[in-house]
Amino acid sequence: MAATATATGSGAAGSAIFAGSTSRKYNYFEPRGKRATHYEDVTCDVQPDPERYLIQDWIISFGNGKGAYTKDNTRALSSNWHAFRAPDQEWERTHYQRQSKIETMVQSVISNARKAGAHLAFDKVWQRVLQVHLGAWKHAEFGLGTSLMQAQRYGYTQMINNATLTNSSYKMRLAQDITLYLAEIGMDIEGWDDELGKKAWLEDPAWQPTRLAVETIMGTEDYLEQYFAINLIFEPLVGELFRSGFLMQAAAANNDFITPPVISAAEADYERNLANTIDLIWLLVNDEAHGAHNRALFNGWVKKHADLADKAAAALQPVWSQPHSKPVSFADAQAVSHERLAQILGEVGLSR
Repeated sequence: MAATATATGSGAAGSAIFAGSTSRKYNYFEPRGKRATHYEDVTCDVQPDPERYLIQDWIISFGNGKGAYTKDNTRALSSNWHAFRAPDQEWERTHYQRQSKIETMVQSVISNARKAGAHLAFDKVWQRVLQVHLGAWKHAEFGLGTSLMQAQRYGYTQMINNATLTNSSYKMRLAQDITLYLAEIGMDIEGWDDELGKKAWLEDPAWQPTRLAVETIMGTEDYLEQYFAINLIFEPLVGELFRSGFLMQAAAANNDFITPPVISAAEADYERNLANTIDLIWLLVNDEAHGAHNRALFNGWVKKHADLADKAAAALQPVWSQPHSKPVSFADAQAVSHERLAQILGEVGLSR
């Protein structure tokens, strides 16, 4: 709603009085539904915007003259950045509650499995697969989490920043879960080497294209490109491929019933992050004023990051042949990942 100015020369916050300023119904923003949700009440307009309420421009500016938040942190354009409301409705309290429940589950699985000695029944070759390849994968998750942590600072609205930061938190939690899991079971398995994963990530030819794809995302200066590349491209072509298409499929066939529940939480995480990303990108692709610009920009991002992800996936193909029991082939797993990518891009009106 329109603000009524008082002292336009004042630099003080709150120098404009807006309709509903004394109400606890937070009716100064437009709810996405008929009524505002709790998520909207605690998220929308927590970050003030000069275009909406502040008549004196940003309260805090950097040395280069730019305000606390600027739209040119991404090449994408929007008629209304505030239109995005994350479908998962995640905010601080719900996020901590969810993470706590996941950690309790993961630690219970690991603890109970160790007590039962379930990890001692792992196929010997599978033990090395976990040390080397699951150990390497935690570095990919950590890299993506670090990228998102950096990206969230530059989003123009609190809703975008929240979705990006919770995404980062999920990635960091998974990297930690894998680290603790491998360390826990490694204490009981003779000859276990916790350093093999790091060595593979830094030196193994099979992992260097994945490392390149991750580090390319990390080095991207456009925060929205980072968010886009991780959830719409890298995750279906490499992340899900490795987690669901390999670990979740091959573990039980090699007497490992612990790894799947530890990893399964990550697949649920991704579904939430993917829904948020699709919603934001769909809004930008269908923006009445800037849709054509955004579509061209995003198609360029698809090509750039999908090419890197395809090379990363292809280099990992030998990993599928290492376990004694091979319930799924790399070709079948990759076919699923390509179909998944096409479905995701189709939902936002893009294609390869």
